[in-house]
Amino acid sequence: MNTRYFLKGSVEHLLLKRKLRREMTFPERLLWSKLRSKHLGVIFRRQHVIGDYIVDFYCNHAKLVIEIDGDSHYYRKSRAHDQVRTIFLKQLGLRLIRFTNTEVTKHIDEVLTKVITYL
Repeated sequence: MNTRYFLKGSVEHLLLKRKLRREMTFPERLLWSKLRSKHLGVIFRRQHVIGDYIVDFYCNHAKLVIEIDGDSHYYRKSRAHDQVRTIFLKQLGLRLIRFTNTEVTKHIDEVLTKVITYL
């Protein structure tokens, strides 16, 4: 295997991850404020690289991925990409929860209750 390929991918992921952290959407920032600093008793990472994907939030202890879907996730091409990504994550033994932007911004308590249930 060509290690330069993986190194190149790692650098690209690192740069994209940093950009995504700087430019978090309001729903992402809101949920992050509730997940960070062990507020729920476990450590979450934001914009975490798993394989070729960057997930919104990840808890290694619970093997839990949390994704917040904005409007772009409702296009046919995006839905197909999300399905492939979900299959990949589940093959790794990870659990995945998806919330919409609206769920996070208008029903944050219900979102947190669901996250706690998964933990």
